Amino acid sequence: MPSDLERLRKKYANAKPGETFDPDFRKVAEKIFDPKGTRRAPYMGVPTLLAAPHRQIDPRAPDFSDLDVALLGVPMDLGVSNRPGSRFGPRALRTIERIGPYNHVLACAPLSELRVADVGDVPFRGRYSLVESHEDIEAHVRRIVDAGVAPLSVGGDHSISYPILRAIGAKQPVGMIHIDAHCDTGGPYDGTKFHHGGPFRLAVLDGVLDPKRTVQIGIRGAAEYLWEFSYDSGMTVIHAEEIEKLGIDAIIRKARKIVGNGPTYISFDIDSLDPAFAPGTGTPEIGGLTTREALALLHGLKGLNIVGGDVVEVAPQYDATNNTAHAGAQMLFEILSLMSFSPSIGKKKRSRANS
Repeated sequence: MPSDLERLRKKYANAKPGETFDPDFRKVAEKIFDPKGTRRAPYMGVPTLLAAPHRQIDPRAPDFSDLDVALLGVPMDLGVSNRPGSRFGPRALRTIERIGPYNHVLACAPLSELRVADVGDVPFRGRYSLVESHEDIEAHVRRIVDAGVAPLSVGGDHSISYPILRAIGAKQPVGMIHIDAHCDTGGPYDGTKFHHGGPFRLAVLDGVLDPKRTVQIGIRGAAEYLWEFSYDSGMTVIHAEEIEKLGIDAIIRKARKIVGNGPTYISFDIDSLDPAFAPGTGTPEIGGLTTREALALLHGLKGLNIVGGDVVEVAPQYDATNNTAHAGAQMLFEILSLMSFSPSIGKKKRSRANS
């Protein structure tokens, strides 16, 4: 009988560059390594979201028709109530290297399994009008949705979710899994209702978000008195203080039951994470999620009917370590990975496979 060392030497000592023996791993490696066994250096080339291919879009006549998922930046923070700077979020996430390509928990390589492109940023008409910016976001995302493509956006402040939901939920209200420190269902103040503390109240009142299919996870801090709309409308609110008591698995079961099989949007505010993990944000709140808890929550959503998502409120200039942008890029990758298993997006994959 050959020793185990002899077996390993025979199999691996003279392996070709990039050669992988496990059939599941080989499927991934074959898409990453070229025939010479070389893979692209993560620090080279023009940076894009998740290193996805860049798609040059003509905003006057955009063509998204062959995509499953469009990654887009929404560099706008006119709706912040505290520290500005999340307009730099998309650029910060584009500079993060070594996110993916393989998701070992969900066992997928979404950039290889889906047709994905970074389609650039929303084309804004100007820099100074929040209302006009929301109109531009809605119009651009509506073109993506009308092409049968799922939008996955990087903000920007959380007010961007309102026009995105108006585009996604125009034909049918969607449910939502919202991971955040704040419910963002506040009313108007300081002369406007279009701020980052109120997008989901507006979305419900416009009939594009179903509050009874909405769960908000990680809520904490001193703004609780602003969130009565969440309770009155039938949203499910899970405070950060409940997470350890309930446990991640129980929260996942609850969230899955609430959203069911219907179309569901995922909104991830980086301030859901404790500032120890993500200090680079406009309204940090201590006592938040760890990155491991956040990942576990997202992993538990595999198979839900995800039709879109966003990662918002990364303000990189408040974090000299770059950890906040790194965490944001990882959460973006996790949502994209979930889209690999979404029934809505899977229809296009199955159609291509059968054609």
